[in-house]
Amino acid sequence: MNRQRPFIGFIVAGAIAVLAIAGFYWFFPKNPASLIAPSSQPGATIFVSKLAPAIVSLLTNPDSLQALEREGELSRLKTSFLAKSGIDYQQDIKPWLGNEITLAITNLDIDRDPENGQQPGYLLALATQQPEKSREFVELLFSKRALAGANLNVEEYKGVKLISDTQEAIAENKIQNPKSPIQNNLAGAVVGEGFVLFANDPKVLREAINNVQAPDLNLTSSSEYQKATKELPKGSIAVAFLNLPIVAKWQGLELAEQTYNSEIISLLLKPKGLLAETAFVTSSEIVSPSPPLTKPVAALQYVPASAGLAISGSNLSNLDNSDVAKLWKQATATIYGSQEDVVSQFLKPLGDAQKRWGINLPKDIFSWVQGEYAIALLPQEQTTPHWIFVAEKSDGVEQGVARLDAIASSNGLTISPVTIDNQKISAWTELTTASKKNNDKNRASFAIEAKVRGAHTTLGNYEIFTSDLETMDEVFTAKENSLINNPKFQDSIAAIPQSNQGYIYLDWTKSQDLLERQIPILKLVEVLGKPFFNNLRSLTVSSYGTNTEALKGGIFFQLNNS
Repeated sequence: MNRQRPFIGFIVAGAIAVLAIAGFYWFFPKNPASLIAPSSQPGATIFVSKLAPAIVSLLTNPDSLQALEREGELSRLKTSFLAKSGIDYQQDIKPWLGNEITLAITNLDIDRDPENGQQPGYLLALATQQPEKSREFVELLFSKRALAGANLNVEEYKGVKLISDTQEAIAENKIQNPKSPIQNNLAGAVVGEGFVLFANDPKVLREAINNVQAPDLNLTSSSEYQKATKELPKGSIAVAFLNLPIVAKWQGLELAEQTYNSEIISLLLKPKGLLAETAFVTSSEIVSPSPPLTKPVAALQYVPASAGLAISGSNLSNLDNSDVAKLWKQATATIYGSQEDVVSQFLKPLGDAQKRWGINLPKDIFSWVQGEYAIALLPQEQTTPHWIFVAEKSDGVEQGVARLDAIASSNGLTISPVTIDNQKISAWTELTTASKKNNDKNRASFAIEAKVRGAHTTLGNYEIFTSDLETMDEVFTAKENSLINNPKFQDSIAAIPQSNQGYIYLDWTKSQDLLERQIPILKLVEVLGKPFFNNLRSLTVSSYGTNTEALKGGIFFQLNNS
């Protein structure tokens, strides 16, 4: 049972909201080069323990984001946020606020007593340009809280003045504890000439001061953090660092596969949207199973621009060990406690097909695809999406196709030759009978119907598989309007380094309904991030980088009106 004392909304929600602005809602700049963070790394790491689960930082003054607003969202947020505090942002905060806002989860339990449940420690660090004005703000804030009934406490700790208060509130669970009082704590201090600190308990502030005076304790001195920050790109305006084993523990998870020790995430503005780069850091050496690609795979020429989802790369036989798959497994295991393979998560229609036909995708198909490949879904309204699978010819492809034909036959399907636009196709058909009306009531009449369950053909140096003949026909005309030549797709990969391990491309407008069915929690995320999702056009995931101690990749969010 967790004992959660609510941290004052002004602190936690405020920091999260401002950082969310930076990361999601308001990135619609006409000139992203005009917004560059003064520093590529947060300075507040000196206050944070090297054992802290997570830290996230905005590395620019929030007012510099004001120009990125389209409908005054940021201004309204500031106003609504401070409405109940009696604080005026323009008068009380803006004059001294600097170029960094950092929020850290400092530890999983403040008093480290498992008997009374977990109470995480939260620390908010605000860079200050005018220490005296920021001290005035801290005193103003606590004086207003005292007038509202809070019990104030002032102490000096290692030369730093700490102010804290306690307010009683009614427990949220009124059914179980209708009269149970809980503590709503806030502690604040101005440390040195650089930062204003707020926390949900004075103990958190004392530990922060200890971390400064004993450098070996703070995150800045962590070798893991130092390795991670080497992967930070220049120009990041927001950064997050996660201690993965501790984050997993916080979520109550035990990772079956702990390849990576930490993760660092950075946000960069790009002309067409936002690039979130991430690097998973490990102490062991990473060797990529496949050489990087230097350009989009030619197999995408057979994928129509109407595709809602496309995955492309080379050497599909190593998909489970690919960089993209490893990144997916680590992320899902840390966040959701699940390590399902990348195909079953993204391509459920193919997973359904393998169950129906009694095949094993990695063994019966992926094992012989050693060249380029492309897998795509073409979403259909209220039906299962149609799919396309393109494989470059290489050793073993001919035998692999023959094996699939044999599997289809063993499942009662007929291999039927079909011709479309003079192109010979092998269709896997299921023959069924249907009764017909007959004038002779004593005699039944039947018609044989053929339902296509899949099809394949050869085009150039590629073997093409589709879910049906209609989709195959779209493939034949794809060169006129293929995904690889589509401007929207070209824009989505422009921010990704050309040397990479391939792409996972998602057209959000076409795939939103499909994803919501596969990932129900996504609906909640959409509600919280409505302005962002309303303007999201597509996202592209890729893995790149040559560091043998870090798995590096990125997600590019292409936005409307960018």
